[in-house]
Amino acid sequence: MKRPEHVGVLTSGGDAPGMNAAIRAVVRSSLYHGLRITGIIEGYDGMVNGRFMPLGSRDVSNIIQRGGTILRSARSEAFRSPEGRAKAAGALRAEGIDAVVVIGGDGTFNGAMVFEREHDIPLIGLPGTIDNDLKGTDATIGFDTATNTAVTAIDKIRDTASSHDRLFFVEVMGRDTGFIAMHAAMGAGAEYVMLPEERQTIDELVRALDQGSRTKSSSIVIVAEGDEEGGALTIARKVRERFDHYDIRVTVLGHLQRGGSPTVADRVLASRLGVSAVEQLINGVHGGMLGLINDQVTFTPFEAALAGRKALQYDLLRLQAILSI
Repeated sequence: MKRPEHVGVLTSGGDAPGMNAAIRAVVRSSLYHGLRITGIIEGYDGMVNGRFMPLGSRDVSNIIQRGGTILRSARSEAFRSPEGRAKAAGALRAEGIDAVVVIGGDGTFNGAMVFEREHDIPLIGLPGTIDNDLKGTDATIGFDTATNTAVTAIDKIRDTASSHDRLFFVEVMGRDTGFIAMHAAMGAGAEYVMLPEERQTIDELVRALDQGSRTKSSSIVIVAEGDEEGGALTIARKVRERFDHYDIRVTVLGHLQRGGSPTVADRVLASRLGVSAVEQLINGVHGGMLGLINDQVTFTPFEAALAGRKALQYDLLRLQAILSI
């Protein structure tokens, strides 16, 4: 691979706090190394349809603290087809873009892997997703902010739960993975957590709540949206049928967790990975994702990053049970 001269950058999939910090780092690192840099608007759909905008240093001023993504994100049915990907490759070449930094999650990286194989345009990925479910990094961009947002909300719910002797079910994001639920439960001192990865029955939950009710006047249960027993509303209904002496309430945090100003941890992670992405492309490294493992920037091929879900830290589940008594 020859040294790139013109780098593109896009964000794809669900937005995550810290994406703007990553864009900023990619732009300024490219300029520092004497490269042209262009933003691709609305992800792969923008790549297919040639929606490009040149970026300079001032274009990314005052965005490091902003949630969302200034490049926006969109689904692209066209990019799923070989014809759509060929159109995207033609648009890049017509613009003179010879390497691309893609910021997103597993769907984004699946698309990048297929596209690079078909069209030999170097791509490198940055893990921008609140789910923290990608192998090859200890944390994804946005996870720390989303978890802190959830814990802040749960802390407020705890105040009213304690004041009114209530049982609260709080649903957090995590359709396929329970990282947010597990960390939020630990951070907020929840009494129980329901995870997609762990087979937990309503009977087990009721037993834990029954035991806790002997010493506590209120309880909080964190539910990942993808739990096999259902979301928080369904689980609350099932519990109410067997455990009717509690005043039960349900709160669904939803997309609240995606927004807001990124934490310092997410800003630093995004900045480190954004600079490294450009430098790796200059050094001929592509076809994979950059992450942080043991505080070191690490490259993982797309195939390895997408090879199954990252394992949940099950020791945290044990600790949560100990600390909830």
